[in-house]
Amino acid sequence: MLYALTQLIAVQGLLVGSPATRPTQNAIFMAERVPFMAGNWKCNTVLPEAVDLAKAVAKASEKASGVTVAVCAPAPFLAPVADALKGTKVALGGQDCHWEAGGAFTGAVSTAMLKSVGCEYVLSGHSERRSIFGDSDADVNKKTLKILEEGLKCILCIGELKEERESGETFNVCDVQLTEGLKGVSAEMMKNVVIAYEPVWAIGTGLTATPEVAQETHEYIRKWFVENYNQEVADNVIIQYGGSVNDANVDDLMACPDIDGALVGGASLKAESFSRIVNFNKK
Repeated sequence: MLYALTQLIAVQGLLVGSPATRPTQNAIFMAERVPFMAGNWKCNTVLPEAVDLAKAVAKASEKASGVTVAVCAPAPFLAPVADALKGTKVALGGQDCHWEAGGAFTGAVSTAMLKSVGCEYVLSGHSERRSIFGDSDADVNKKTLKILEEGLKCILCIGELKEERESGETFNVCDVQLTEGLKGVSAEMMKNVVIAYEPVWAIGTGLTATPEVAQETHEYIRKWFVENYNQEVADNVIIQYGGSVNDANVDDLMACPDIDGALVGGASLKAESFSRIVNFNKK
């Protein structure tokens, strides 16, 4: 009951509160976890815009140090975007994949296809895939395993709905999505898995969890890995925050000890905004 009340207060005060600070005792772990900023362009841009944006992101990333940067472009533009990013610091990612190697799956994209055009990362379980296209936890797990089997890196997305947060179910939702999504994924395989916590109520809404609210869930996720894997996996797994991240709030979010980067939606479509995010002020 107390936790449910805390969660309700938190969601009602999303835009209130002082920035969280990075505790000294976590500094050694953060030194081992390189911040990771990934732009998810979703169903946006046409070809000329995609190529220009990729070039602008690559240029902006030249001065970024100690940060991993990737862009997840729409499937039709992956090859030309890969060409635009060749020789730069920016990695390429796919937004989704099918769990089968190939076959009669009209409209689907296989991991082999993604790898062949230069993708290094692939999203699995993004909330829009879950809610709009009906991806179940079992589907997400099959995609995750296929991504890793292909030798690619998986960005596994998890997160709760607004009503789930208000009813105090945030941790339970994350527990289920992690447990089901990572079935069959060993501690060794976790080296190629990134977790993106994206509270669904904050995606594309303009609402962003306060640093305190985001940190609370990120801390829970890291402890989940201690309990379900081991301390080493927990210390090294990259946990991104996703949910209306922009150039105005990135510094405060990145000051939190368990937030290791961001999965950026709308702000990644503007080179200037994404440049500011990639070059966030380290506190």
